[in-house]
Order: sequence, then structure tokens, then C-alpha cells
Amino acid sequence: MMNLDDSSAPQAACNDPAARLAEAEAEVQALRAELEETNRGVLALYAELDAQAAQLREATELKSRFLAYMSHEFRTPIGAIRSIARLLMDRVDGPLTAEQETQVRFIQQTAAEFSDMVDDLLDLAKVEAGRVEISPAWFDMVALFSALRGMFKPVLTNLDVMLVFEEPHDVPPLYSDDRKLSQILRNFISNALKFTTQGEVRVSARRNEDDTVSFAVSDTGIGIAPEFHHAIFEDFTQVDSPVQKRLRGTGLGLSLSRRLAELLGGRVSLASELGVGSTFTVTVPLRLPHAVEPPPSQGVA
Repeated sequence: MMNLDDSSAPQAACNDPAARLAEAEAEVQALRAELEETNRGVLALYAELDAQAAQLREATELKSRFLAYMSHEFRTPIGAIRSIARLLMDRVDGPLTAEQETQVRFIQQTAAEFSDMVDDLLDLAKVEAGRVEISPAWFDMVALFSALRGMFKPVLTNLDVMLVFEEPHDVPPLYSDDRKLSQILRNFISNALKFTTQGEVRVSARRNEDDTVSFAVSDTGIGIAPEFHHAIFEDFTQVDSPVQKRLRGTGLGLSLSRRLAELLGGRVSLASELGVGSTFTVTVPLRLPHAVEPPPSQGVA
């Protein structure tokens, strides 16, 4: 009988409501303590992420301010160098020997390249700081290509390279920022002319089925090896080639083009084969997203 009473005691305790309640409360307390510990860890992680984000924002702002400041400071000496070189080429102080003229032309070329670098730095700083304003308006491809053709006509000094603008067909007027789009295409064309020693650089436009327009700049230049394709639109990226070493640059033009395309609601892409040539493409929507547009008759002649 004693053994029966002893064996039934644990069963009686398990059926005791007070014991079960105490056991449940103990489990709840343990879970609550574990949850509070987890919450403290999550809060600490969020605080660390917020601190890192603040540091990143501060570093980005400092970099943008530095780029903008240095770009502005460089403009004055660059302008002075170009003005003096122009006076020398105009023979204001007397004639130049053939060697002197060669050296002055080298100064002009270097100063022009330096000026382009400064412009890219300043534009990049504005983009990163969010101070680039998009001013959409109606424009057509004929006017855009005509303006680009006029810009590059004075710099086409290599008779072995032709710059061809295909007549755009079935491309309606766009409602976008033509100056930003022109800047992207100028970067593409300048890059193509720089790395093409013979053949042609061809600019074309086509309408896509998704109401976008693709502008392609194709060249017969040195091409780009596949291992550089993924990084070609990143900051300060330059292709390792003998031509690249001979021609200076910051590697910012293509990066800036990518960011400007994104501001226009578009994207950039590259197709290239080493030794064959490259095609840089920017695709933008026919209408700038979220823009309030006037009727086409108000913006297109």
C-alpha cells in the first residue's frame, strides 16, 4: 500500500493546477528574459548600423565637398594656362619656331584634358550630393544629333576615323533632359574617338517596344576585354592597355554617364570584343518618369 501511495504522488502533483500554473509562469519568465536579451541585441545592432550609416553619409558629404572645392579651385589656373597658350599660338609676342609651336600645342591639349577631368569631378560631386536638377522638355533626335555633330566637327583631326550619325527613323520626340542625354552621348563619343585609330564611330537611335529609346555609340577601336566589362562604369576604372597608358583620363566619364542615365530613368550597357570594337548604349524612356509634361506642340518646333 505504501508503494502505491508513493508512486501516485508525482501524478497528483502533475494534476495540481497550481503546480502547472507555476511551471507555465516559469517558462514564460524564461521566454521573456530570452526575448529581452534578443531585443537588446537587436537594438545594439540597429544603433551600430545607424552609426555606420551616419559615418558613411558624412564621408560621402566630405568627399563631395572636397571634389567640388578642388574642381572650382582648379578652374582658375587651367583658364590661365589655356589663355596664355592661345596668345602664344596667335603670335601676339612674335613668331614661334616649329618646335615651340609643337610644345604650345602640347600645352593646349594637356590643359584641355585637365579641364575635362575637372568638369567630370565637379559633375560627379553634384550627382553624389543630390544637387543635379533635371529639366525635362520636348526635343527630337534630329536636333540632338545635329548639335552633337557640330560639337565634334572641330576635333575630328584623324582623317582615318569617320564620325557617322545615322538618320533616326521611327523615333518620336522625347520628353526628357536633352542636356543630360547630350552629356552622356558626348562622353561615349569622346571615349570612342580616343580609342579608335582607324575606321569609324557610329551614333544611332532606335525605339524599343517598351516605350524606351536606345542610343548606341559603336566604334571600330581597340575593344575591351571581358574581365573589364563588369567594372567599366565604376568610378576611376581604366582599361589596362598600351593606348590607355598613353591617353590620360580620370576614368570618371563612364561612371558619370551611368549616374546621369539613372537620373533620367534609364540605364547604360556595353558590348565589346577585344581588337574588334565596342558599343556603348544608353536607354532612356520616351517620357521622363513622374514628370509633368506639357503638350508636344509647346516644346517641339
